[in-house]
Amino acid sequence: MPKFVELWVYLSASPLFGLTATLVVYVLAQAAYVSLNQAPWANPVLWTVLTIAGVLMATDISYPTYFAGAQFIHFLLGPAVVALAWPLWERRVVLRQRWGALLLAALAGGFAASASALALGWALNLPHDVVLSLAPKSVTAPVAMGIAEKIGGIPALAAVFAVVTGMVAALSGKYLFDALKIPTDMPGWMARGFALGTAGHGIGAARALQVDANAGAFAGLALGLQVLLASLLIPLAFRIF
Repeated sequence: MPKFVELWVYLSASPLFGLTATLVVYVLAQAAYVSLNQAPWANPVLWTVLTIAGVLMATDISYPTYFAGAQFIHFLLGPAVVALAWPLWERRVVLRQRWGALLLAALAGGFAASASALALGWALNLPHDVVLSLAPKSVTAPVAMGIAEKIGGIPALAAVFAVVTGMVAALSGKYLFDALKIPTDMPGWMARGFALGTAGHGIGAARALQVDANAGAFAGLALGLQVLLASLLIPLAFRIF
């Protein structure tokens, strides 16, 4: 026991803790996810976040201490997003055939996501800066923070809303698509994936990739389109109106 305590004290104070804890917890969560036949509620990202947050709170380890190690994984997020271009390249024929419909769907989906969040915030009489922080909720967190800052929202709160939105999309998407009777064939996977990427950005795209390669490819496309469209149109809309 004394040796274990010494080891814990050493790890908790070093960058190695954040890296080791994240990898170990995610691997265990992924194994459980696979053993449960990839049930949406067993999403490994969700349970990794909850477990790491619980450990940090229980042990009183500060987030900067944890992130000193976890930043090495965070760095890989950029290459991972860029790697989503390869599945799209493999489906470039479909993209050329349907680019107009996909662009229209991205515009409609992004407008619905932002407008519904703003309407709900105003209906609940939330503070003005909180309502503005809801506008980019369906865009990946780093971009959502930048958009929120430009329109007068709270960047940190926008990041929280984005992560929660992605989790909700990843957890509920399958049940919603099944209820809408969206098929699980090629056109159906395209629709499912594009919807998940539009509503749930990177977390939704990760879920889509775990289920089907076609769904993952079009979820990645939707993620990229929402980043581009939201970065241009949301600040412009707030400046005009």
